Amino acid sequence: MDELLEILQDLHPEIDFDSCDTLVDDKILDSFDIVTIISEVNETFDVVISAEYIKPEYFNSAKALYELIEQLEDE
Repeated sequence: MDELLEILQDLHPEIDFDSCDTLVDDKILDSFDIVTIISEVNETFDVVISAEYIKPEYFNSAKALYELIEQLEDE
């Protein structure tokens, strides 16, 4: 989780990613941010976030995104 938080903090250091669960809903993350996150996550965690997973519920919080990463690692 620390590696994911570091990726997110690099994009938006002003956001508390530990507690925020409306990153997409509140338009904190835009489409460019999401593309950047996907690229960084793919490289860092050696997983592939395919188009089927590019949904707000997976990107609204660091916790949800980390759960997706764990799910992809198990596949």
